[in-house]
Amino acid sequence: MENAKLLQAIIETAIDGIITIDQRGTIESLNPAALKLFGYEIKDVVGRNISMLMPEPDKSSHDGYLAHYQHTGEKHIIGKGREVKGLRKDGTTFPFRLAVSEVQYKDRIIYTGFIHDLSKEKEAEERLMEYAAELENLVEERTKSLKKTVTALREAKEEVSLSLEKEKELNQMKSRFVSMASHEFRTPLSSVQLSSSLIEKYAQPFENKHIEKHVQKIKNAVGNLTTILNDFLSLEKLEAGRVEPAMEAFDLVKLSEEITEEMQMIAKQDQHIIYQHTGLQSMVELDQNLLKNCMINLINNAIKYSGENTFIEFNTELNESQCIVTIRDNGIGIPETDQKYLFQPFFRAHNTGSIPGTGLGLNIVLRYAGLMKGNVDFESKQNQGTTFILTFNQVPQK
Repeated sequence: MENAKLLQAIIETAIDGIITIDQRGTIESLNPAALKLFGYEIKDVVGRNISMLMPEPDKSSHDGYLAHYQHTGEKHIIGKGREVKGLRKDGTTFPFRLAVSEVQYKDRIIYTGFIHDLSKEKEAEERLMEYAAELENLVEERTKSLKKTVTALREAKEEVSLSLEKEKELNQMKSRFVSMASHEFRTPLSSVQLSSSLIEKYAQPFENKHIEKHVQKIKNAVGNLTTILNDFLSLEKLEAGRVEPAMEAFDLVKLSEEITEEMQMIAKQDQHIIYQHTGLQSMVELDQNLLKNCMINLINNAIKYSGENTFIEFNTELNESQCIVTIRDNGIGIPETDQKYLFQPFFRAHNTGSIPGTGLGLNIVLRYAGLMKGNVDFESKQNQGTTFILTFNQVPQK
């Protein structure tokens, strides 16, 4: 009795549909998964011929298939392990994989059908075929568009650098840039990002390296442009005095763990971000958004300027008087002659080469930390790595 109850519980909770019919094709039972797939209630189907769940031509031919099988004993006639179509109550059809077993039950034979819905797989296949057909053209079009955008942003950056001493002209140009960035760049960048993510999602089951390569190119280009755009917008807000810190209590460890997970997704191959907290307390009172921006900016730099197969150390500490955040990498480091200019707007060290960046990130970090009455320190040796330390006077929150 216990075994029978266990078997019934398994059938009732199975993900795939399970149907049993007698030797005449009459339906004897359907589990909840099968009823949901076909859109019926149990009272609507029990006692009726299984052909009611089949579209043509299988509907008209099923009794013949079953009779031929019973007469000849050819098991393949039933279609064990093959792909077929089902007919829902609303008249729509759907593909599924059918496996059939012949069961000797008491003094008679029944047939048990196991149904695995293939609707999502088929839909993904169709979408992938469409995306694969359009991918090359899409990549070419997006690449041209992104190149134009990069050129426009580079020209805007050079224009800003030449105009820093003229305050009135600078303010006018920043207003134009913010307006252009908000309306002309963010919407198309979001569309490109969404499209590339959808392509990547639908391509995953097929492990096509060519598709992955082109999708990654799109995502990297969009990421670089988004970073440039965000840096310029942040600088404009700081210059305009529109950034006011909102000090509030929050869980530093929870925030840091979320940032670690988020940044690990964009890390290079076999780059690992190792997070560790020191201290018995985890609550601090700072501006959570400003601190998050500082952490992400510094970790993103560590990712960019470190190679594959490396570790990035991300540590937080709460003691009796301070909150300390440390990000350490073993990347290309900062030349000693460049270190005194490191926090100046638009400055980039001479060894950054072709690594993308605006030269604004560290200036923004310094100013955000200052708004929270904090300090930014660093230690670096060329080709040996860099350590950044954010320090805030803090009384641990209970």
